[in-house]
Amino acid sequence: MGKTPLSSSRSVCRSHTPLMGYSVTSSSAVSAHTVASVIVAVVEGRGLARGEVGMASIDLKNPEVILSQFADNTTYAKVITKLKILTPLEIIMSNTACDAGNTTKLFSLITEHFKNVTFTTVQRKYFNETKGLEYIEQLCASEFSTIFMEVQSKNGHTLFGVLNYTKTPGGSRRLRSNILEPLVDAETINTRLDCVQELLQDEELFFGLQAVISKFLDTEQLLSVLVQIPKQDTVKTAESKITNLIYLKHTLELVEPLKAALRSCNTPLLKAYYNSLEDTRFGIILEKITTVINDDTRYTKGCLSMRTQKCYAVKPNINEFLDIARRTYTEIVDDIAGMITQLAEKYNLPMKTSFSSARGFFIQMNVDCSTLPNGQLPSEFTKITKMKNTYSFTSADLIKMNERCQESLREIYHMTYLIVCKLLNEIYEHIHCLYKLSDIVSMLDMLLSFAHACTLSDYVRPEFTDTLAIKQGWHPILEKIAMEKPVSNNTYLTEGNNFVIITGPNMSGKSTYLKQIALCQIMAQIGSYVPAEYCSFRIAEQIFTRIGMDDDIETNASTFMKEMKEITYIIQNANDKSLIIIDELGRGTSAEEGIGICYAACEYLLNLKAFTLFATHFLELCHIDALYPNVENYHFEVQHVRSSAGSKEKIAYTYTLSKGYTEEKNYGLKAAEVSSLPSSVILDAKEITNHIAKQILHRQKSTPEMMKQRAVYHLAMRLVQTARNSRLDPDSLRIYLKGLKKKYEASCPAPRQNDEQQ
Repeated sequence: MGKTPLSSSRSVCRSHTPLMGYSVTSSSAVSAHTVASVIVAVVEGRGLARGEVGMASIDLKNPEVILSQFADNTTYAKVITKLKILTPLEIIMSNTACDAGNTTKLFSLITEHFKNVTFTTVQRKYFNETKGLEYIEQLCASEFSTIFMEVQSKNGHTLFGVLNYTKTPGGSRRLRSNILEPLVDAETINTRLDCVQELLQDEELFFGLQAVISKFLDTEQLLSVLVQIPKQDTVKTAESKITNLIYLKHTLELVEPLKAALRSCNTPLLKAYYNSLEDTRFGIILEKITTVINDDTRYTKGCLSMRTQKCYAVKPNINEFLDIARRTYTEIVDDIAGMITQLAEKYNLPMKTSFSSARGFFIQMNVDCSTLPNGQLPSEFTKITKMKNTYSFTSADLIKMNERCQESLREIYHMTYLIVCKLLNEIYEHIHCLYKLSDIVSMLDMLLSFAHACTLSDYVRPEFTDTLAIKQGWHPILEKIAMEKPVSNNTYLTEGNNFVIITGPNMSGKSTYLKQIALCQIMAQIGSYVPAEYCSFRIAEQIFTRIGMDDDIETNASTFMKEMKEITYIIQNANDKSLIIIDELGRGTSAEEGIGICYAACEYLLNLKAFTLFATHFLELCHIDALYPNVENYHFEVQHVRSSAGSKEKIAYTYTLSKGYTEEKNYGLKAAEVSSLPSSVILDAKEITNHIAKQILHRQKSTPEMMKQRAVYHLAMRLVQTARNSRLDPDSLRIYLKGLKKKYEASCPAPRQNDEQQ
């Protein structure tokens, strides 16, 4: 911990209560101080990570760091609960969380709940993912080395992480918005899929486009800034406007290379983009810019390089005073370099000129401290910092020269700004074409990202019909996490079999499978290929999911109310074109009430033609198929394996989906058997359970009439499906229909003796 920057950067918002920590259970200040030994760092996510909270804690009595990242709501219940469990001695947060007049809600809540805890703030820059990974790699014990990989790939454990190979901020934003709001028009989706297919088949087109797209900056953000009128003209405003004009020039110079990359494309959308790039306004804007701005002025990386580009952006002889100011600036920079060279010769040290936007010009050198007189730098050098063998420092003369340099720079920026503003006024009337360019770049970037994702796994192009059929589909996120292909499963829903009930023991794969279906549907509807051997989807106008979440810090009552709100929302908003996925409804109340709520919700949803997948532990629900022929039962298989001693049996999960409801009953009793409950109690529980199960089964047993009606219904729906979608030749169709007939006859119960006599 001594090597981290925390100790030297603590500041400002600190409440001192050195004699007392905070403890939920302590009865006195003394006991609280004894218990509290944990230091916790808390930070809120920004941008795409908004809504996420990161937390790191270390117990000073135990050399173990616990890292966590989780989503929380506006009450921050999870944060507060986790902090109460940790009983912190000190809480570290970003100084931006408690800026005067702009305190965050999280900071206010934590200080309110932990009044007796020491609060320390550090600069936001120390909550740095890259630096954090370095510390994990450096400090983590070898037996926990997998932590590095888990933390490194944590942002990839989403569908966005699986598909995001975008090269531009605009492409990344477009992908995210598409995932959150998939398309519902099959024609538009197929147009995108045609593009992805062409990119996969034409390597030259793929790599050519990718090379050009990766050079684009944030075009959307650039346009937003360009059209803004600043409230007041400051040096910062002037510098920003000059920078943005350079970015605009850089962007326009990429139009021709982008056109060249698209010239040989075949799909309608890519051709339309090529035609849009032939807009003459791109050339008009660039021509106007190049009359004022130097041809070799361009966007570069590095703050000093970019500063030079901005200083010399405007061509010479346009403004005489600007030319004089630039000569002055050049002389000052040369004087700084000369002065540092003289200092290096004077002290015989390997000094070199360095630059940063925060410090300006400063001196840097790599040298072992043992070679310095008394291990120290000469006294004329100030603001000395050292990292390993690299020294950074300055001097009084260099500080003065930096001030002269900044003054000269302000003059240059002011005069350049006036010229740039005049130029921008001339090009505003043509700027609308840039919005189309921004749209083209972000869309191409997203389509390239889809194609890239396909090359890393065996995804297939989806079809769009009136059926949800996935052959050997797998979970795309699980594949990325596990670094190998997960177990594949089939899925089949039609108008005639639109309601699937899924059963199986805990951890058998129900929730994962349900998430897999939702993810595949979203992937198909945004124009991506899908992880399967074959797939066909019905366009879902809405995708509703009620997936069981980790509710370890919620009460049963709040869990139940959350369930009710979610199922109410689904019932009120679902229609015939919805995809509904429900996992473990009714678990926050008694079994009787849970079954009743599930049964009622199922019956309501069965009146819709929506495709519904319903996972449950209530096996009583499975018998609803006797009343509704459009219900199908599936379960996840498990195997029973005896230990080598042969005395105990354990469950081996296959993660394979099979037809019918699970034969694995009474998972609770199996868990009780391996516990320390007395055998007599377990035996009584088994007898009572079997007695109740027989009564329920007797009441719900299907009659021959019901079975025949179900067989007729399924035959009719299969015939309708065949009439709508069949591409079989006459001979193959005849064979298929004979197979349907045999299946129908096998499904019908044998006629009773009285029926035969009649």
